[in-house]
Amino acid sequence: MEFGMSFFPDVKPAEKSARQYFDESLRLADWCDVYGYSHVRVVEHYFHPWGGYSPNPIIFLTAASQHTKRARLVTGAVLPAFNHPLKLAGELAMLDAISDGRLDIGFARAFLPYEFRHFGVSMDESVARFEEGIEQVRALLEGEHVSSNGQFHQYENVTSLPRPTQRPRPPFYIAAVGTPASFARAGRLGYNLMAIPGVGPSPTELLQAYREAWRSAGHPGQETIMLAVFMYCHVDREEAIRIAKPRIERHFQSVADAASEHAERQLSADYKNYDKMVEKVRAETFESQLQHYAAFVGTPADIIEQLHEFDRVMGGVDHASMQVNFNDMSYADAEQSVRLFGEKVIPHFAAERIAR
Repeated sequence: MEFGMSFFPDVKPAEKSARQYFDESLRLADWCDVYGYSHVRVVEHYFHPWGGYSPNPIIFLTAASQHTKRARLVTGAVLPAFNHPLKLAGELAMLDAISDGRLDIGFARAFLPYEFRHFGVSMDESVARFEEGIEQVRALLEGEHVSSNGQFHQYENVTSLPRPTQRPRPPFYIAAVGTPASFARAGRLGYNLMAIPGVGPSPTELLQAYREAWRSAGHPGQETIMLAVFMYCHVDREEAIRIAKPRIERHFQSVADAASEHAERQLSADYKNYDKMVEKVRAETFESQLQHYAAFVGTPADIIEQLHEFDRVMGGVDHASMQVNFNDMSYADAEQSVRLFGEKVIPHFAAERIAR
């Protein structure tokens, strides 16, 4: 298991300006190469404090690429529903070039009703736009003189520039949230998986659906799993809980508010059971996140023990993508946690890999 930094802005302008948030996040990324954090990851969302500071993950990751020369840069994730594939393919390849071939591309389906409404996109087209968009970006990155007569975007004889630095293209991840169908789709398509263990039904069952779909489709090689979690490390366990607990719980209050329209009724056949997912999100607490292996909080020894159990229960995790400055956490608190985790926890798991 490797460990990366995930940045998911979840603050209002009155709490922390975008200027302050991104300055602090990039300063945290400076520690990646010092301690061996394996990636930097950021979301794409719009119009709400839950994620809305990051409407374009490519911009932040381009900046982050100049703060770390070894960590991978991960879109977590871009939304094909709201992006033209010709523009997206070119911008992703540009980031791949600027970062010297360190880009991993995560795609997500989008699920927040107001994003669809403001962009004038039907939620009933969600799955179709998602699958078409991924296939069009893949073809544009892998090939030249590409034509497509898609349902939503059509073009003829296009060679996207720049060409990707990684060949035939950067690795693809599919983001899945809380339904077995989403996990099975990722496995069926043969792409790596990024998911959140603290949302939806049993995470072990969801991961099993992904692994079974991967094997049934006959894909070569080994699947890769990245799970998004919270992390706060402190020399004092009670102080770690005092700092992390209210901020994790406010994060879930924010996502419940952002997704609240799903609780009123089923908005689309593409979003079955999202009302139940919102109910679950509303019920999440700090303690339930610990129980679901979605938050790792405490001393270095505590977190090492928690992560071993996490890896065992999930049947093996390749990447823990850790939120390190969630909600309105101060830079000082986030930095000391990042440094302590880097000094005590990362070397422990690195030594275990060498021993194997």
